[in-house]
This record gives sequence, structure tokens and C-alpha cells, in this order.
Amino acid sequence: MEIRNQIVNGESAAVLSEIPDGCIDLTVTSPPYDDLRTYDGFSFDFPAIAEQLYRVTANGGVVVWVVGDQVVKGSESGTSFRQALHFMDIGFRLHDTMLYEKVGPAFPDKTRYSQIFEYMFVFSKGKPKTINLIADRKNKWPGSWGKNSARQRDGSLKTISEEKIKYNEYGVRFNIWRMHNGQGFGTKDAYTIDHPARFPESLANDHIISWSNPGDLVLDPFCGSGTTLKMAKRNGRDYFGIDMSEDYCAMSAKRVLSEK
Repeated sequence: MEIRNQIVNGESAAVLSEIPDGCIDLTVTSPPYDDLRTYDGFSFDFPAIAEQLYRVTANGGVVVWVVGDQVVKGSESGTSFRQALHFMDIGFRLHDTMLYEKVGPAFPDKTRYSQIFEYMFVFSKGKPKTINLIADRKNKWPGSWGKNSARQRDGSLKTISEEKIKYNEYGVRFNIWRMHNGQGFGTKDAYTIDHPARFPESLANDHIISWSNPGDLVLDPFCGSGTTLKMAKRNGRDYFGIDMSEDYCAMSAKRVLSEK
């Protein structure tokens, strides 16, 4: 099966079972959250898809799994944690637990603090082969501002000489990413409003930059509105998308083709 720069309509585990071992460099995806959305009536077999993702991921490859939990009878489902532990049980390393912070909640909640984040679990198959950390956080003190020290294992403080300290105007960003996903902010592609759960183009873009290089193959096994595929193409990566919905496959293809 030709997979580079292709979008396939089908069930993810079944489609992935037909592609070679270790051919995917990076996966950036967001699966259906419990039964919060119907996604045209389709469901997915998480254990089977997780097993296939491990098999098709290259050594050193990364899977970015963006997921949240449904509230059922006043209690959060905890599905996100169960999925993360399952990924680790089948061999993935949990390289980082990141948060995608939304600018505002979808609706207020009278029984708990308003939910404004989703997990972005970054799994790796062995040690990540590509790490391009984004340094766009402006440092408050880019130069020397006094004595510098580091805490030692025995609890003592050790002074670090100025010559050994490198000061930069910008530092690597933290692992909580605050992004606006409202209409007109997450994407300018207005027709994607028909998809019930888009994530921002900036989210896919920044993970693609962080964990892959030009020419790598980027997968989204629930490609939906095509955000990951579009940003992979924009950044010089090849893409492979899968979705059970013919309508979403068509939406993804439209977005990718619009990216020159």
C-alpha cells in the first residue's frame, strides 16, 4: 500500500495492519474522547490501534496523543490515564506529559473549576531520535543578575561561575501550551466547523516541528478535519491520514490540497 501523502477511508487498526513495521516517524492525533462526540456514529478499538501504532512507529519515533475525559454522573472517566498506562505497558516510553490550555472553557461548570485543558501525552519508541525544542519564551533576566547556584544531591548549594552560565534572550517554552481554538483562531478554514472536535493548527504545527524533520512521515490515524496533515505538508513532511468517515476524509483532502 502506498502511504506517503495519502488519505485512506477505513478503520484505523485495520488500515495500519497493512503497512510496514517502523515506517512512521511521528504521529500527532486526537482520538474520540469516551462518547463525548458521535463522529458520524463511528467508534474505535483503542487497544488494537495502540498495538498497531507501536508496531508501525520507527525506533526513536514519537506519538503525540491529545486526549481528555468525559464527566459521567459527576465523575471524570479517567480514560486518558488508562490509555497512557496502556501505551507504556505495550512498550512506549512516556517522554513528556504536556497540557494544551484553551483560552476559554466551552461552557461553565457549577460543580467544579472550569475545564480548560487537555492532555498531550508524548510517547516515544525508545529514545526520541528527533528533538527540536521551540525556544520562544522570553527570559526575564537574559543576563547576570547576581549569584548563581545549583542544589546538589546532598542538599547543599554549589556556586556556579559566570563563565559556565549561558544566558539567552529566549528560553525553551514550558510544557503547558496556551492556544486559542475558537472559530477563526484555530484555523481560517471556515468549513471545518462541520467537524465537532478540531484542534488548533498551531498545536499540530509545533509538535511536528518539535519531533520530526523535513521528509519524515507524519501519521494521523483519526485525521478528521485534516489539521495534522495540512501542517505536515506545510512543514515539508510527508503525511498519511486515516478516518472511518468518508466526509471527514474529503474534508482532510480539501485542506491538504489547499496548502500550496
